[in-house]
This record gives sequence, structure tokens and C-alpha cells, in this order.
Amino acid sequence: QTHDLILEIFSICFRRAFLLGYIPISLIINKPILCASNNRPGEDSWFKSLFVRKVDPRKGAHSHLLAKKEESNLYKIQFHNVKPECLDAYNKLCEDVLPSVHADPHYPCELVGTWNTWYGEQDQAVHLWRYRGGYPALTEVMNKLRQNQEFVDYRNERGKMLLSRRNQLLLEFSFWNEPVARPGPNIYELRSYQLRPGTMIEWGNYWARAIEFRQQNSEAVGGFFSQIGDLYMVHHLWAYKDLQSREDTRNAAWQHDGWDEVVYYTVPLIQHMESRIMIPMNGSPLK
Repeated sequence: QTHDLILEIFSICFRRAFLLGYIPISLIINKPILCASNNRPGEDSWFKSLFVRKVDPRKGAHSHLLAKKEESNLYKIQFHNVKPECLDAYNKLCEDVLPSVHADPHYPCELVGTWNTWYGEQDQAVHLWRYRGGYPALTEVMNKLRQNQEFVDYRNERGKMLLSRRNQLLLEFSFWNEPVARPGPNIYELRSYQLRPGTMIEWGNYWARAIEFRQQNSEAVGGFFSQIGDLYMVHHLWAYKDLQSREDTRNAAWQHDGWDEVVYYTVPLIQHMESRIMIPMNGSPLK
């Protein structure tokens, strides 16, 4: 047991020294060093194991550990890539149909926000929906919309305008506030993170503290993680008055003790990240 403890302490120190640059990368990737003839069996695998993060056994899915317990909200985010020449017509079609269809109290579904991407992927629309009641509510809405001729016509007309489309089903993090309608004008930033598989709990633990640093100007709108679609995806939605306000607010976070630590430990969890600056469409509850 003492031997295992010593190895664990050495492993932590070795990894930290490597990350700080005190150990050259050639020591890790140079085959002659790792495969010397006098190595005993198992030494190579032991050395490599120093850089493999150990996973703690858990008693439940991360969705149960990270999502809000008292609510059964399910979210759907849609990304529509529109033919450039059809963007104005697409926006007008969405503005005419989407708010009115989902304002019907018989649909357990709400339009949270709808935007056009300003900076990021161009000629793109992003829609965010909330289903109060989880998967049963989603199924109920889908069945009702199949019988709604206005929505059927909307889908047929919309299909002529799109290059591609994709969606994800999401849950909201328990430590984020629920998205609610807000006055404008605002710009919105959707920051999307593809995490390494198995790191969602670790991400949630850090951001449960980090969100305290990002509430000073009420910029935090919502935080979500995927259940269906691209997995191990996280979306953070922020609101700012303009791009300069965004810059000032983000820089101010670095003045808080602990923010640098959150960034330091969460960056290695990310495989890919993307930022979209979005403008609300007419009819969006998030103005």
C-alpha cells in the first residue's frame, strides 16, 4: 500500500513537471528511451500509465449527477445552414410561424431563443427549444406537429432553403440559471465545447465554481450538455450589450482569484471548441 502511494505521488509530480515544461517531450516520445533492451517487462506500460488519467468509479450516469433534479426540462438546439440567397426569406418564414405555433398552451414546448450567426459559421440560424416534461413532452409535441398543417407547410417551404441541418437534445447544468426572456438589444455568444469522453463530471465540478465569477453583469444565460446527437458536447450561452462589453466582461473574470485555476484545469478536457456571435431574430424571446 505504501508502494502504491509513493507511485501515485510520483505520478502526480511527474505530470505536473511535464505540463510546466521541466521535462522535455522527447523523454515521452523517444522510442529508444522507452524501449531500451534492459527494460523489464511492464516498465514501458507503467511509464505510459503516468499520463493516463484515472477514472473514479461512479454509481450513476453523469446526466443524473449534473442536471437539475427538481425539473424535468429537456432542450433541443437546432443548427440550420441556409442558402445565402434564401436567408432573408428563411428569417421571415421563421418569424411568421415559430412563435405562433409554440405559443399554443396545448404544446408543452417553448421557443427559448432564435438567432442568426453574425461571427462564426455564416448564413446559419440557431434555434433553442425547451420541453417542460422531458422526453414525453418532446414526443407529444412531435406527434401534434405532424397534424399541424401550418407547421407541415413551414417545414416543406423551409426545406427548399436549407443546405444542411442538425440538432442535439440537451439537459441543463444544475448550477446554471434557467434561460428566461430578457430585453434587448443584446448580442449572444454560444461557446460550444467537445469534451474528451469521460470528463463531463470533472468539467461540471470546475464550472460549478467558475460560474460564480461570470455572473457579475448577468451575462450568463444558460449552460447545457448533450444527451443525443454529438456526445460530450457542452454549450454555454452568454449575453452582452456589444462586442466591447463582451471583451471587458471576459477580461474582468481574470481579476477573480480562482478563475485562472479553472481555465488551467479545464483546457486539457477539451478536444475542440467553437464560438459563435449571434444576433436575435425578430420574435426571439431572448432579445
